[in-house]
Amino acid sequence: MDITYEDFAKLDIRVGKIMTAEDFPEARKKAYKLTIDFGPDIGMKRSSAQITEHYGKQDLMGMLVMAVVNFPPKQIGPFVSEVLTLGFADEDGNVVLAKPDKNVYLGSQLF
Repeated sequence: MDITYEDFAKLDIRVGKIMTAEDFPEARKKAYKLTIDFGPDIGMKRSSAQITEHYGKQDLMGMLVMAVVNFPPKQIGPFVSEVLTLGFADEDGNVVLAKPDKNVYLGSQLF
């Protein structure tokens, strides 16, 4: 399905820094509850992420990640996920995070 640039531009994809990663035992699939800092304009947001196969909680601390920040919040069990953390499936279907390979300002927008 083709989309227009205007369709793509509706997505607000930003860089944030993971500040906390907690186990999420109530999730149906193994996941972490993340708190991500998107800088002064957006602030701290929370996300549920099924990334436990490739990342330990300590590995995630301070990591820059990309997320869609303008989706409506989504209730996942007892947790409200405010942003969609982005990644790609590996050959086994496990998520590998999408992230910048250099330091950029928190809240920087993908364009």
